[in-house]
Amino acid sequence: MTDIARQRLHEDIIQQFRSGGGHVGGQFENTPLLLLTTTGARSGESRTWPLGYGRDGDRLVVFAANGGRGNRPGWYYNLLANPAATIEVGTESWPVTATLLTGDDRERLWERQLEISPFLADFQAKLSWEIPVFALTPASSAA
Repeated sequence: MTDIARQRLHEDIIQQFRSGGGHVGGQFENTPLLLLTTTGARSGESRTWPLGYGRDGDRLVVFAANGGRGNRPGWYYNLLANPAATIEVGTESWPVTATLLTGDDRERLWERQLEISPFLADFQAKLSWEIPVFALTPASSAA
């Protein structure tokens, strides 16, 4: 899929998500999705991505797999540069602080997500780098 086609798909998913109260059809119909809005690391512009996610208490967890492509997704760099972001889940939206997970915490959440989303293992097998895992904590409780 070309970058332009991927961008159009993302735009379609975002539109479906927002008009459907957080529900989308097609290949993501049964996938828990959120919209992540970050600030561009270089541009400073607002960027939104639809992402699958997992839960860990009050944190939502996202995986920077980029579909197994050889580069990390743009939102990965944006969160490293500015961990303040906004997420939309269903019809609700709130600010979050992103934390790049490492060690046991990353491994525990990675293994849990593999049980739900085994395709992540296929993505990882294509890559020479470990897929980053971020926890998104509500900004009011991030400390």
